[in-house]
Amino acid sequence: MRQAINVGLIGVGLMGHGIARNILGAGHRLCFLDHAGNQPVDDLLAEGAIAKHSGREVAEAAEVVILCVTGSPQVEAVLFEAGGVLEGLAPGSVVIDCSTALPSSTQQVAARVQAAGGRFMDAAMTRTPKEAEEGRLNLIVGAPEALFDEVRPLLESFAENIAHAGPVSAGHTLKLLHNFVSLGFSAVLAEATVASRAAGIDDAALLEVLGKGGGGGVVLERLRPFIASADPSGFRFSVANASKDLGYYHAMTEQLGVSDGVAAAVHDLYAGIEDQGVSVPEVIRVLQEKGS
Repeated sequence: MRQAINVGLIGVGLMGHGIARNILGAGHRLCFLDHAGNQPVDDLLAEGAIAKHSGREVAEAAEVVILCVTGSPQVEAVLFEAGGVLEGLAPGSVVIDCSTALPSSTQQVAARVQAAGGRFMDAAMTRTPKEAEEGRLNLIVGAPEALFDEVRPLLESFAENIAHAGPVSAGHTLKLLHNFVSLGFSAVLAEATVASRAAGIDDAALLEVLGKGGGGGVVLERLRPFIASADPSGFRFSVANASKDLGYYHAMTEQLGVSDGVAAAVHDLYAGIEDQGVSVPEVIRVLQEKGS
C-alpha cells in the first residue's frame, strides 16, 4: 500500500476529518459517507474527495474502508444494516475500525467481515483532533501480522506512533485500558484541583508541584490550560464519550472476570454529569459548582 489506493472513510468527524485530509495529502484517492454528523468537508472535496450516499457505495469504490464512528452500535450499523458496507465489500478488501469499541463486539464484527470475503483490523486512536489534523495520531492495532505489515504504509499517512497490540480486538482492548487510565487520572486531577482551590492554594502552585512530581504527565498538560485559564481546548473530549468508554471498560472487565472498583467510581462521576454537554476539563468547574 505504498502506492496510491482507493480509500473509503465513514465518519468525517473531529478525528475523521484529519484522517481524511492526511490520506489525501499522501496521494491516495478518497471517498467518504455523506452524513449530517460530518465536519465541514469543502476542503476535502476541493482536494478531490468524493461524497457517497451509503456505506455500500463507499465500499464499492474502495480497497480499504476506514470506520471512525462513536462505538460498537454505530460500527455494526454502518457495516451490517441495509445499504451498509458489507453489501458493497469486494473480496480481499480491508475494513479498518478506528473507533473505540467493545472487544467482544469487535471479534464478532471481524468474523462477519471475514465470512463475507473481507479482511478486518482494529486500529483504535489516541491523541486529539489537533494531532489528527497534523497526521500525528497514535494507533493501537489488532490484526494478523501479515495484514498489519500490508496496511502499515497507509496508517503512516495519518499516524505518528503505531503499536501492533496483537490479534484482532487487541487494539480495542488496549484502547479501553488506555482510556480508563487517562480518564481516571483526569478525574483524580479534577477532584484535586477543586480541593486545592477550596483550601486557598494558588492554581500556579498546584500545577508546579504536580508537574514536577507524581502528578506530571500528558493528562496534566492537557488539563493545565483549563486549570490555569479556564481554556478547555487542551482536551477536546466530551464527558458523554468518556462515560461511554468507561461503560465499555466495565463490560470488558466483567467478561474478563477482573476487579474494576476504581473504574466504577470514575464512571459514576462522568455518568452523573454526561447530560451537561461539557468536556473532560470542564468537570473541574462542574465539581466546583456542586461544592459551592
